[in-house]
Amino acid sequence: MEVNDALVQQLATLSRLEFSAEESAGIQQDLQRMITFVEQLSTLDTTGVPPLLHMTDNVNVLREDVVIPAISRETALRNAPAASDQYFKVPKVIKK
Repeated sequence: MEVNDALVQQLATLSRLEFSAEESAGIQQDLQRMITFVEQLSTLDTTGVPPLLHMTDNVNVLREDVVIPAISRETALRNAPAASDQYFKVPKVIKK
């Protein structure tokens, strides 16, 4: 596949980017190198190689839930600029 100015301009338009002429030339070269590399991969013989779905055989590796100490409600409300007995008080933001 050949990367030309029209393709770079189309990609720039789709990605909402603007490039100068120098940047466009550099991007064109970079894209051409990437496509050439991917085309080299297609020459490999992959018969008998199963598809790789996951990088490891681990499935749902989760940690156990552990209860850790937290600050008390009183301690949290003590640092609030405004609070009632159980809640933070905040300014009203919705007007009826």
